[in-house]
Amino acid sequence: MQNIFHDILKVKTRFFTESGGVLPKTDIAFHILGDLQNERPLAWVGHALTGNSNPLDWWPGIVGPGKYVDTDKYNVICANVLGSCYGSTGAHSINPETGKPYMLDFPLITIRDMVKAHEILRKHLGIEKIDLFIGASLGAFQGIEWSIMQPGLVDRLIFLVAGARTSPWCKAFNEAQRMAMEADPTFFTDSENAGANGLKAARAIGMVSYRNYQTFDITQPDPENGQLENFRACTYQRYQGEKLAKRYNAHAYYYISKAFDSHDVGRGRGGIKKALEGVKTNTLCISTDTDILFPVEEVKAVADMLPNAQHVTLNSMYGHDGFLIENNKLTAILETWEQKL
Repeated sequence: MQNIFHDILKVKTRFFTESGGVLPKTDIAFHILGDLQNERPLAWVGHALTGNSNPLDWWPGIVGPGKYVDTDKYNVICANVLGSCYGSTGAHSINPETGKPYMLDFPLITIRDMVKAHEILRKHLGIEKIDLFIGASLGAFQGIEWSIMQPGLVDRLIFLVAGARTSPWCKAFNEAQRMAMEADPTFFTDSENAGANGLKAARAIGMVSYRNYQTFDITQPDPENGQLENFRACTYQRYQGEKLAKRYNAHAYYYISKAFDSHDVGRGRGGIKKALEGVKTNTLCISTDTDILFPVEEVKAVADMLPNAQHVTLNSMYGHDGFLIENNKLTAILETWEQKL
């Protein structure tokens, strides 16, 4: 079994966010799977919206002994993003200037702020080269931003189910989720469990976007028994809301969804095409054929603008969530790409 090391880097200098906010000090939670003293290739995993810094928890089909990101071959790092509630500084962290949690006084953060924190951690750990960065959705945002901000740092990038800029369609889903949280009056309190019911409703909205018509039709059918309520799709949605509310908080979900909306690699760089043209990384862009959040054409457009990229489509009935479920299909795509490099 590989070594598993978890720690929190406590940065005591002020962290200035892209939006103009200031964090007097910053915590960055991270996991290392392996031993950085051993001379192995290094893989950095970018987690998605509500993930934590241990990919063995949420991506065991791709990361682990004998998996594509083989922890017997790679040293693996994953850092929890700013704004989360899994150890990195977020809305429920204590503001040292007030002695109270930030709550809704937490500053707006962006994907670039998340990568800025990763860069602080990278330097602290003495890492000079990332052999492989792999991430999906919000995790892919981090990988492409880092490849733009630090050209040549990442040797290979796996960019899953994401685009170069968050679309109006994605933003509409995210805003609907934030409206659900704002409709819960406890969201505006300082309670540790503030906005929990709103978060449940937000997650239910999100699940619709992560899957699609066909997914629900196949996985949540009702027997033809004349029932009038408590349909499978309905109880499934409630289950998903309850499940998230037990492990996450509404304010973290709120701020990270805003960071998701901020994603635009072309901002301040002369546009998307110009920003992507400077990326030196060998990149594999993977779409899912049933993804309604990031359709195939959006992911392919990123590959077309990158100098050294290939696009492949994963066939899955699970939509956006296919990257979490179709481990065998995804591994086959990844291994085929790597063999051609």
